[in-house]
Amino acid sequence: MATLAPIEADLLSCEEAYHRQADLPADRTPRHAIGEVAAASGLTAHTLRWYERIGLLDPVDRSYSGQRRYSDADLTRLAFLGRLRLTGMPVADMLRYVELVRLGADTYDRRRDLLLAHREEVRRKLADLHATLAVLDYKIDLYSRLPDAGEQKESA
Repeated sequence: MATLAPIEADLLSCEEAYHRQADLPADRTPRHAIGEVAAASGLTAHTLRWYERIGLLDPVDRSYSGQRRYSDADLTRLAFLGRLRLTGMPVADMLRYVELVRLGADTYDRRRDLLLAHREEVRRKLADLHATLAVLDYKIDLYSRLPDAGEQKESA
């Protein structure tokens, strides 16, 4: 009886799948446990379950014993959602974006518009942060040039 050679699959670790390029097609095979996904994403298991419950993630597949198993595609979405959260996008807007994705290609314009509006908000925040950084740099430079900053009197 002939034996079959094992299939050489290029499986990504959970960490690799989370950080891979989003424009590549993602494997939808459920394989990553919730603990792995929490470690790779920095989210808690509670947050991952909440994302699924509110609809940011599609229903996650389960193992035969009922444990959640995330796919590389789930990790790709989580990575993008994490970037949106990092920019301060409200969860409601993230949900709107995900709903538009689920509706298909006919929503490209609306998705782009949502992201364009958010990009403008991010740019405003960046400008505020740059201005604040300049003030901090000024103060640090000022204190660096003073002979003994502890004895000097100056306003905040």
